[in-house]
Amino acid sequence: MSITEKEVLHVAELARLALTEEEVGLYTVQLKRILGYVEKLSEVDTGGVPPTTCTSLSQGGLREDVVTGSIPQEEALKNAPESRHGCFKVPKIIE
Repeated sequence: MSITEKEVLHVAELARLALTEEEVGLYTVQLKRILGYVEKLSEVDTGGVPPTTCTSLSQGGLREDVVTGSIPQEEALKNAPESRHGCFKVPKIIE
């Protein structure tokens, strides 16, 4: 599978990214390489491999769900680029 610059621009638009012409070329090359590696995976015979739900052999990955204290609102917002009425202010994305 190959990817075109037009498709890279489409994905960038969906992600609301402004790319330069150089970046479009760079990302097109990088995505072609990534998709090439993914295509190689389809060549592997996995007929005798049973389906799995977890790839980790460790059984201790989950922790107990415990209620803990939270940080004050002022501390949570102190590094926010913008805040309003005690909340994070984010750009509108729905037109």
